Amino acid sequence: MKAIVITHYGKADVLQQREYPTPKVSVDQVLIEVRAAGLNRSDVFQREGNYPAPAGVPAEILGLEVSGTIVEVGPDVKEFNVGDRVCALLAGGGYSEFVAVGEGQCLPIPTGLNFAEAASLPETVYTVWSNVFQRGSLKPGETLLVHGGSSGIGITAIQVAKALGSPVVVTVGSDEKGQNCIELGADFYINYKKQNFELELQEQGVDVILDMVGGEYLSKNVNILKPEGRLVHINAVDGNNVDLDIWKVMIKRLTISGSTLRSRDYDFKTKLSEEVRKYVWPLIESGKFVPVIFKTFPFSEAAEAHKLLEKNTHTGKIILVR
Repeated sequence: MKAIVITHYGKADVLQQREYPTPKVSVDQVLIEVRAAGLNRSDVFQREGNYPAPAGVPAEILGLEVSGTIVEVGPDVKEFNVGDRVCALLAGGGYSEFVAVGEGQCLPIPTGLNFAEAASLPETVYTVWSNVFQRGSLKPGETLLVHGGSSGIGITAIQVAKALGSPVVVTVGSDEKGQNCIELGADFYINYKKQNFELELQEQGVDVILDMVGGEYLSKNVNILKPEGRLVHINAVDGNNVDLDIWKVMIKRLTISGSTLRSRDYDFKTKLSEEVRKYVWPLIESGKFVPVIFKTFPFSEAAEAHKLLEKNTHTGKIILVR
């Protein structure tokens, strides 16, 4: 098969199309002929040598989410058949013609979506459901603050939280991105290049914060959380060594947590798939949550797609298609 391979760690141009062995399925896996693959910020980190792939995952092939058609099933597969259109959460290997993945990490493509739209879902939807709703326990009526509102994670969190009854505030790097978030359902935005989100939110406060920034945001997040508030970290692009006022955490009875999805075991991802299918898929099929695709590229132009991702000018997802 053809695959986009990291020829060596470095800038986007290290991504090159090469011939690569087609994966073989194990007893509980399906083989997907990939039609589209979503790009994620972690792909850039791995390409640069800063985010190693888990054991057993091809380190030289990026890609954490795909969509396509099942062309082979293992003997223990029960939920899917050859010919089914699916999207899947991966630990890697998605920038390729074929990928083998456990059936528990696959979901049927929601009615009405094309392959590009379907490929934009797994990494973001699984991350949001796991962190905002399971770990963060967001309830209807509670206010959610999302740092990075125009990212794939952000636009997913906005739409799902709003559909389930929560006001949403986002931080963004431009007014254009902020307006895009408003159109997707955010109640208002804060342009962090012009405004201090701590000052803007200190009176009203928020109940749950989804943070992918870290660094100096931690103390500001603690200050604006309401009593019993929850702060969930999914990245720390501005630094992971921080100062924390434990007394404020105690007085306000806050919960601070974090997680990474890629390294979680198969049973966890299978159970997460079941919840996503039960709670989020109906929102998509009813039109309450709409995938947002910023731009698509042919797989052969993966390097150009990465360059666009790194500019950070987009709202929504960048997708490789064939």
